[in-house]
Amino acid sequence: MSTMLEKVGQAWLRAWCAGETKAFEDIVGPNYVRHSKTADENLDDVIKQIEASHGAFTDFNVEILHSVEDDESIAIHWQAGGMHTGEFMGVPPTGRKVVVSGAAFIKHADGKILEETAVWDPRELLTSMKIVHLGTSSKKG
Repeated sequence: MSTMLEKVGQAWLRAWCAGETKAFEDIVGPNYVRHSKTADENLDDVIKQIEASHGAFTDFNVEILHSVEDDESIAIHWQAGGMHTGEFMGVPPTGRKVVVSGAAFIKHADGKILEETAVWDPRELLTSMKIVHLGTSSKKG
């Protein structure tokens, strides 16, 4: 494991797994942005997500399953889980053990994370909570 991959992996786990957001704050650049399916987020937004995850899931845990690096990028395949004991994404506590996986694609320079693209499917989380959304049908008939 390279020095930057170790540095990012340790800070990322300390923040997401242990809730030590300062570790992540120390490694991101001043113009850090996280891209997701729904929005571009700044560091404050990501910190709020970390805190919300720890507030909603007892024994919240994040594990890095795979990681790779080239000169300017790091890819992390992760899995997160915990007992759903607090409201999350508008869903009241279900008391269920949940697991979700995803990936983070990180661009870095000069020892700092500049940009991150997060890829995960919230439907996987809702399915793990046993929440099923059937949606609406536009078909008439």
